[in-house]
Amino acid sequence: MAFIKVESEDLKIEETFTVKQEDLQEQTDLMVLKEEAHEQNEMEEKLQEITTDEKPTLTKKTSSRGRPRKSKSACNFGSKQSRKSFSQKSNLDVHTREKPYTCEQCGKSFGHIQGFENHMRIHTGERPFSCKQCGKSFTQKANLDVHMRVHTKERPYTCEQCGKSFTYKQGFTTHKRIHTGERPYTCQQCEKSFYHPGNFAVHMRIHTGERPYTCQQCGKSFYQSGNFAAHMRIHTGERPYSCIQCGKSFKQNCTLEVHMRTHTGDRSFICTHCGKRFSQKHDLNIHMRIHTGKKPHTCTQCGKRFTQKTSLDNHMRIHTGEKPYRCTECGKTFPHKSSLKHHMRTHTGEKPFACTQCGKRFTTKASLKNLMDGHTGTIVLTCDQCEKSLTRK
Repeated sequence: MAFIKVESEDLKIEETFTVKQEDLQEQTDLMVLKEEAHEQNEMEEKLQEITTDEKPTLTKKTSSRGRPRKSKSACNFGSKQSRKSFSQKSNLDVHTREKPYTCEQCGKSFGHIQGFENHMRIHTGERPFSCKQCGKSFTQKANLDVHMRVHTKERPYTCEQCGKSFTYKQGFTTHKRIHTGERPYTCQQCEKSFYHPGNFAVHMRIHTGERPYTCQQCGKSFYQSGNFAAHMRIHTGERPYSCIQCGKSFKQNCTLEVHMRTHTGDRSFICTHCGKRFSQKHDLNIHMRIHTGKKPHTCTQCGKRFTQKTSLDNHMRIHTGEKPYRCTECGKTFPHKSSLKHHMRTHTGEKPFACTQCGKRFTTKASLKNLMDGHTGTIVLTCDQCEKSLTRK
């Protein structure tokens, strides 16, 4: 992507965008590949020509030991203020040398054969440096050396403000923008800005409509690899994230994090109208529709409106007659999952709802409410299909 510019002082790191989200690297693989072709080779050439123990090129003057001679040379490029002095002539050569090695596939030119050979691996797919622990391979040894930190748990970059440490310098550099508020990547179409290039690249797909991740089983496509991976678990049934307190498992880690609030009691999202608290912002947003009266989901057959899409989906089964929930004990089917759950208690004998006045127990909360209203003199008529109730004195 020509509109993304990432500068890294770490040389030749393929895992440039490895940050907090584990799947962010997958989302930016294509972007990293393109940027490797541009940035890695410039840095490689400088490194290779500055390092004194590299093999000399034919055009370099060498000492009796076969190494480039050190000399003090002044750069005459640019204004007087911008002229620099270099301890090695090879540094000056970055400005003056020719670039005789040209890639026939993309047109990129190089002044050093090693930089050219490293670049060609991008096109050939050659990855000669492999990790002995996990088998992952890399185009350059420097990338392998950095990757080994994953196994050694080395995190050499530490944030002075919050103490968080990082394996890769690019991840550390990106993290610091959280504290500084810097968001250098700005969308030209909607002016939304991002502190991470990977997030910016994914955002751009909203405008381009690009959805590069397609499910082979149902054809649904996604613009983020993380969403695609989560979707595939619908087909595989995999639930890799488990609650250590109750054992409940989830398809996504973010869902587990929300679930954990039920144990911790964290309800940090508060309704400003009535003070009701919620464990996630999504639930608060839906709740707010009670106060605003907003019902964005409309039945196309009868025009009835609903605050939630799930309520509309349940309602549509009245028109379609669909009953997708089947009892494994007796085969009876139900239009709603909650109805099946209540029905299963007739087989298990579970009666979780108890009357505080007489101690009588019930399988459903609605049945308990009917009894409680009987104690208070209120008559409640409850539908046994959907549990909707009508009250009268």
